[in-house]
Amino acid sequence: MHTLALSTTPSLPFHNPPNRTVQNPSLPLSLNPVRPIPTRRTNSPPSIACNVALKTDPPATVSSPSEESDPARIGARVRVKVPLKVYHVQKIGEIDLYNKEGTMKQYVGLWKGKTISANLPFKVEFVEEVESRGPVKFFAHLKEDEFDYVE
Repeated sequence: MHTLALSTTPSLPFHNPPNRTVQNPSLPLSLNPVRPIPTRRTNSPPSIACNVALKTDPPATVSSPSEESDPARIGARVRVKVPLKVYHVQKIGEIDLYNKEGTMKQYVGLWKGKTISANLPFKVEFVEEVESRGPVKFFAHLKEDEFDYVE
């Protein structure tokens, strides 16, 4: 016959002293704002931490300066005004975008309603005619000072 020895001393570091609030494991965290904190035996008073946000703020709606002036800029025709070369289009190699026209497809400086620090926030679609392949569509990300809007 096997004997099982049970210890009455709880194991540390997850020991919950009797004067501390114990979290109910059957409830979700949103209903259990007080969590027991593993502590060392010291003479300091017990501390309680609340790890749950009680209220959330609505997401901030921030837009770029170009979107504030005209929200219809997505879909607008743009022309690259600076010497700019891209190398990411397969089987074409180097493409010079200077004086090429494209279509503004997206402003990527906003993500889920929040402003992000995109270095090249404007996504522009270009169509390049290639002899062996026909028209090839590709995207390039540009800064606002690299293009002008075509009327």
